[in-house]
Amino acid sequence: MVIKRSMRANTKQARLLGQQVGPPPPDTGDSVACPLCERPLIAGPSVDEHHLTPRSQGGREKFLVHKICHQKIHQTLSEKELARSYASWESLRGHPEIYAFIAWVKRRPAEFL
Repeated sequence: MVIKRSMRANTKQARLLGQQVGPPPPDTGDSVACPLCERPLIAGPSVDEHHLTPRSQGGREKFLVHKICHQKIHQTLSEKELARSYASWESLRGHPEIYAFIAWVKRRPAEFL
């Protein structure tokens, strides 16, 4: 049952990304990029959904991001901080700790967990 759920999740992520499961063809510029680190998103376990404004604070809009980027956002900032001061990608990138994280993670492959 768990395998079926993970397969469904991977298929859903691929649909959201608008691409087949696996890396995009090298010649196309159609790949979707993570809005935080700007590395390409590849459907699978390295992709997660993030609400810029947390659901507990009234947020509804979801964005696909790398799982490691999502974890860093929530390790660094509380939900109230996210809603009040960091409800845009530009403001998140401007946070000193996340800025340093982005510089580090850009040197990693897109599937890096």
